[in-house]
Amino acid sequence: MYHQLMANSAPVPEVEGDDAEYTIDQLSNLTGMTARNIRAHQSRGLLPAPVVRGRTGYYGAEHVARLRLILQMQSEGFNLGSIARILEGVHPGTAAEVLDFNRALRHTWEEETPEIVNADELAARFPGDAPANTLRERSLRLGLLTALPDGRFEVRSPSLLRAGEALLELGVPIASLIAVEDDLLRHSRGVARSFVRLFLDEVWQPFDAAGRPDAEWPRIRAALDYMSPLAGDSLAAGFRLAMAREVDKAFGKMLQQQARRPRQ
Repeated sequence: MYHQLMANSAPVPEVEGDDAEYTIDQLSNLTGMTARNIRAHQSRGLLPAPVVRGRTGYYGAEHVARLRLILQMQSEGFNLGSIARILEGVHPGTAAEVLDFNRALRHTWEEETPEIVNADELAARFPGDAPANTLRERSLRLGLLTALPDGRFEVRSPSLLRAGEALLELGVPIASLIAVEDDLLRHSRGVARSFVRLFLDEVWQPFDAAGRPDAEWPRIRAALDYMSPLAGDSLAAGFRLAMAREVDKAFGKMLQQQARRPRQ
């Protein structure tokens, strides 16, 4: 049935562009959304009406961008009511900007490419006295690992895993590694919230309050691109400063204790 439908539908134009036009079948093939759902979204006001010539409706780049935005938001758990409210602030001709911005936003803070390991591999990489299931449970609770349906595990940050292996080779116990990574993630979340709040309060909200003017989208994108390395650099600089102070404090106490010891 699927192949028959595909064979009966009109081919999609080879080149996408601002001036390209698509019939509803071509739009369906291009976006992966059924013609029935396209019509339903149009009736709900989620999608502008096509341009009708003769008896055929023609859709353009804005329709493609809107449908892709709807599909993306649905994949992230938004229901149609929520999507409708979000799209109320998207003016005609700007769906592509919203979609591009959303992609840029996700790419800016994109996680590492995860690694897939099984329980035996994980245990081999982190040998020690702690039971393997205890290590896995704590790592799962912290979000360092994600359990997969086939019994394997997804390592969310291979860099953190490698750092843990390196510390293990220095003689740091596994329990201490988990405790340090717990602290690291907790403080990192606080820093992340601060930068997200800064962007929303000082950049996005004034733009949103102004009605998201078309001419301002490039400035918002530029602000996002600019803040991304600033966040990473600021976090690294703040960590170096704090680390230097903590080292001075710790070794200062150690030297004082050593100075108070009676000479042999």
